[in-house]
Amino acid sequence: MSQWGKTGNAAIAVTDRISRTLMVLAAALAFFLCFLVVADVLGRVVFNHPVQGTPEIISLSIVIICFLQTGFAIRSGGMLRVEALTARLGSKATRFMTAVSALLGIFFFSVIVYGSVDGAIYAWESNEFEGEGALRVPVWPAKFVIVLGCTLAAVNYLIIFIKALRGAVSEDEMGSSH
Repeated sequence: MSQWGKTGNAAIAVTDRISRTLMVLAAALAFFLCFLVVADVLGRVVFNHPVQGTPEIISLSIVIICFLQTGFAIRSGGMLRVEALTARLGSKATRFMTAVSALLGIFFFSVIVYGSVDGAIYAWESNEFEGEGALRVPVWPAKFVIVLGCTLAAVNYLIIFIKALRGAVSEDEMGSSH
C-alpha cells in the first residue's frame, strides 16, 4: 500500500475521475457550440434569421467550459508555471515551490468559491436570466459551475500540497520539463 493509504488513494481517484468527467463535458459543450455558431451564421447569411439567443448561450457556455476544465488542468499539470526557474532548482526546492504555489492555489480558488456561493444561490432563488426577448437563458447553471469548478480546483491543489509535503508529487505537478 502506498504512503497515502486506501482512503487517500480513493479520494485522489474520485477527484481525478470527477476532473476527467467534467473535462469531457466541457469538450462536448464546446463541440455543441461549434454547431450552434455555424447554424447562427448560416441562418443569418442564408435565411436572414439568426438562431435566437446565440450570444447569451455562448457567453454563459464559455464560462461553464472554462470552470469545468479547471480541475483537470490542475491535476494534469497543465497550469502555467515558470520552467526556466524550476528546471534549475533541486528536488527539495522544487517541492517547496510546488507546496507554496499549491497553497496560493487553494487560497485563490477558495476566495472565488466564498465570493460566488451567494451569487449562485441568489441566481437560483430569483430565477435570474440573461438576454431579452424570445430567448432568455438562466444564469444559475454558470454560477454553480463556477462554485463547483473552483471547489474542485482547491481540492486538487490541496492534494498537490499534501503530496509535495510528503515528497510524493509527480514531475507534472512540480513543473518539471516534459
